[in-house]
Amino acid sequence: MLNFSQLQTFVMVVSEGSMTAAADKLFLTQPAVSQQMKNLEDELDVELIVRGSKQIKTTVQGEMLYEYAKKILSLVQQAEISIKSVGAQLKGLLRIGTLNSIGLHLMSPAVNRLLKYNPDFKIKVEYAPGNEILRQFENNELDVVVLPETHINTNTIPSTQTEVFMKEEMWLVGPGKDQFYPSTLSLKELKKIPYVHFSKELPDFDKKLRDGTGVLPAIFESSNVGTLKRVIESGLGIGFLPAHSVKKQIRGGRLNRIQVSDFSYQLNILYMYKKDTEVSDTADILYHALIGDQQRN
Repeated sequence: MLNFSQLQTFVMVVSEGSMTAAADKLFLTQPAVSQQMKNLEDELDVELIVRGSKQIKTTVQGEMLYEYAKKILSLVQQAEISIKSVGAQLKGLLRIGTLNSIGLHLMSPAVNRLLKYNPDFKIKVEYAPGNEILRQFENNELDVVVLPETHINTNTIPSTQTEVFMKEEMWLVGPGKDQFYPSTLSLKELKKIPYVHFSKELPDFDKKLRDGTGVLPAIFESSNVGTLKRVIESGLGIGFLPAHSVKKQIRGGRLNRIQVSDFSYQLNILYMYKKDTEVSDTADILYHALIGDQQRN
């Protein structure tokens, strides 16, 4: 009998590409995740992942289970969200402010389900620089803010509920079909390769990268993740992009992740809304809906 918790863990391991990363997102220890994986394989009497590789890869059976498990978990969440949202009878407008790259997550099936079962409910998403998003939030022009932790000083905004929406990493990626680029390199070696830069949205990341490399000339730069992915896929260069935005392309072979031996970057993305307002309950329901989707993406 398949165990629901094991399926959640398995999907997270595959989507994150490692047991350590999955453990971090699930708030479990790495040995606990490893044991759940082993128990699931013993239950099915098959190997689900290929041992011995740095990046988690699924066997044929593992890929089949991954697709089924995502559907199972999604159906469970659909039931939960539908029941909660109908019971809450969501109405009115919920105004959300975030960065363009994070907004890719907000346009999710969870949002569609909330709108589907609540015809009097509307969502508006505003994209802007972090300081402008916070200004609008402080002036009550936005109900919800989803921003990197480095953008927010929660002490300056009273009466807010702040939750971790997701943990984000920046991954260096290159085109999937081009064997010219190495699988591992150092920051020093990065300066010798055509570089594509994700600009403006993460100034703290930019600073840390500059501290490690000095001036790193870019042949192309943009704050639009979709544009940068297409540029990299075409073979013009390599670049750092938010991990959530490239996992699907990496699994499909359109992009390759390049390990950097002497550099890494991780941060929390925070979900913040004001307490005791007309929309605070709605904001809380949306948060849990989005978190459910994050665990399967």
